[in-house]
Amino acid sequence: MTVATHQPAPSPVRNEIATLWKLSWPMLVGQLATVGMGVADVAMTGHVSAAELAAVSLGASVWSIVLVTVMGIMMSINTVVAHEIGGGRYDRIPHSVRQALWKGAGVGLIACLATNLCTLLFDHIGMDQLVADRASMFLHVISLGMPAFACYRALYGYTTSINETKPIMVIAILGLLFNVASNWLLVFGKGGFPQLGAVGCAVSTSVGMWLMLIAMLVWVKVSPVYRMTYPFTGWESPDWNEIRTMLRLGIPIGVTYFAEVSAFGLISLLVARFGVIQVSAHQIALNFASLVFMVPLSFGIGLLTRVGQAMGEGNPVRAQFVARVGVGMSVAFGVLSAACIALFRWEIARAYTSDPAVQQACVHLLLFAALFQLSDATQVATASAIRGYQVTRPPMIIQLVAFWGFSLPLGYILGIAPSWFAWSPAAPMETTGFWIGLVLGLTIAAVLLSWSMERLSRQRVLAASR
Repeated sequence: MTVATHQPAPSPVRNEIATLWKLSWPMLVGQLATVGMGVADVAMTGHVSAAELAAVSLGASVWSIVLVTVMGIMMSINTVVAHEIGGGRYDRIPHSVRQALWKGAGVGLIACLATNLCTLLFDHIGMDQLVADRASMFLHVISLGMPAFACYRALYGYTTSINETKPIMVIAILGLLFNVASNWLLVFGKGGFPQLGAVGCAVSTSVGMWLMLIAMLVWVKVSPVYRMTYPFTGWESPDWNEIRTMLRLGIPIGVTYFAEVSAFGLISLLVARFGVIQVSAHQIALNFASLVFMVPLSFGIGLLTRVGQAMGEGNPVRAQFVARVGVGMSVAFGVLSAACIALFRWEIARAYTSDPAVQQACVHLLLFAALFQLSDATQVATASAIRGYQVTRPPMIIQLVAFWGFSLPLGYILGIAPSWFAWSPAAPMETTGFWIGLVLGLTIAAVLLSWSMERLSRQRVLAASR
């Protein structure tokens, strides 16, 4: 006689974690490959001259702010397509994607113009004229890739929202390989090409963005996964009502991203007065924290898709469950990353620099980086979940208040200790003061966004039950 054994069914939480991980990990690889392009630019120009490295660093600081803002503005297609997928309205998706591409073309052209206008600032910040000229040329050239990047992000949002993230990973890795190879040719003048230095990086990145767009178009064309929602069946003129709807969703996300990235960028400029050791330590700690941030950011993009699909099918209870599991997953990673950074901070510092003074300063700042891991992971996950409900203004307001209302002012007061402020510390805390401000800002954002997400999810559940 055989006794039947029954395997316990996997728990819903475990299933959701597995689904979110399957959706997110290719995006994580893609994000890391994208970050690697910037690392390659800095590392390779650093072997040409200090002036070329300074030009790339200055140009990239402006370029990254514009780039991340465009990413946010284009993210509206993610939630639009996710809602249509959840509701089974596959016939509407091609129209939405075509309009997102029109929107991307317009946003990309505006971003190209804005990038070029930013070069006017270089004449007023008192820097070496040679570096200013090279940085300006870097931005003029790299801005030509912005329309391609914006359209690529439209297709990026489309493919991730139909749960197809493999092309994001593959194309990003190929883009990194192209970037490194073309940098070698153009930055150093190999293979008969002229030695362009910083401008060579800009040419590589700009051409690479157009190639990534072409690769994504080809992938959508040939892969059977896209047949049901294939967007390129015919020509379609701009639908301004649809584009305005996407802009209403996307602009607040872009402003949110701008608020965070510009705050970090401004802090980097403000700490420059504290000397080479403080600046180097700040950049190392910030670079490593940004690298670790790619993990919860990828979870957040996947979470936006999962919540959007649940709301699209008219199931706010599942959306609430998905949001809580996704945030919990991101928070768990935040705890793990905080412990690892705190335990291995000396090893991290030594991996970046052999200077003992910089190592000592970096180890000190990495403790603050460990401290804000939990808040950083929480705020990016909760903000993404809220966007999955097609609600984008509350995260924008919260991030603006957290970074520009609390983080920057507190960091300035503690770091600079201005004499005009009555409660300034007796002596400037320098870089440490700014990092204390970052911890406070991220904590405020995490608390308010968590409250906002819970309030929103309960409202949707109650509204559905009436």
